[in-house]
Amino acid sequence: MELLKICPVCGYDQLYEPPYNEYDEPTYVICSCCGYEFGFDDSSRGISFEEYREKWIEEGSPFFNKKKKPSLWDFNTLEKQLSNIAKVNYKSRI
Repeated sequence: MELLKICPVCGYDQLYEPPYNEYDEPTYVICSCCGYEFGFDDSSRGISFEEYREKWIEEGSPFFNKKKKPSLWDFNTLEKQLSNIAKVNYKSRI
């Protein structure tokens, strides 16, 4: 099984490592786009991907790491990025 470097919360496809390793353990990588930390937000804080995504979108989908924010960050870009979620097989731990 290929471990994709796509965030299952927001669909950001440029994570520097997969959210979970080959043993299904969290890597504690933080998504540069939505700010979700795999292993902390899910395992420690009990926040599902869906809950976090909903709150993040309600807050206007702010880009977490301003240095990595694309020059064009709008609703159309977000909508396209969210479609990446269908490509991943990571399941929320909640």
